[in-house]
Amino acid sequence: MLYIQSSGADLTLHRGGKTMSDNKHRVTRRQFLNYTLTGVGGFMAAGMLMPMLRFAFDPILKDEAGTEMVAVADVKEITTEPKRFDFKVKVKDAWYESEEPKSAWVYKTDKGEIIALSPICKHLGCTVDWNTDKEHPNQFFCPCHYGRYEKDGTNVPGTPPQAPLDRYEYKVKDGKLYLGKAKPRKEA
Repeated sequence: MLYIQSSGADLTLHRGGKTMSDNKHRVTRRQFLNYTLTGVGGFMAAGMLMPMLRFAFDPILKDEAGTEMVAVADVKEITTEPKRFDFKVKVKDAWYESEEPKSAWVYKTDKGEIIALSPICKHLGCTVDWNTDKEHPNQFFCPCHYGRYEKDGTNVPGTPPQAPLDRYEYKVKDGKLYLGKAKPRKEA
């Protein structure tokens, strides 16, 4: 049964001889410590997990580095004979920005298509040169381990490289050749 008792300005509700405020759920010291430590532990765990999650998902959420095109040469300079062009790409590593030197072997096919090949050997990462091996003319040659590639960048069977040279993405704009990222090709 519910009783109402009024004493001046205070109004108190009674149920079964106890005031309603006595029926409220009271938190014991043990429960309080349990809730507090759980909350603090949760914040600490979140503080440790956030950097790990950011490290894991940051590459997915960021724009791919080095995707912008860089002007390398005038299209008039490009012939059917491969020519080496050196250029620099801006690289940002966290807060540190630098320019990384790169190069490409560029030539035109008989049909006028531009081919831009990476000079990095697919065997162990040495640098290939064009037409420097007297025994095998008109091929790319890696002097480190005698790797050879055809003019189109295809690896010569029986030599150390197991894959063709990477090709740069390119575009031509206002008579200039722009190179982007080097993309691997399928194995020959």
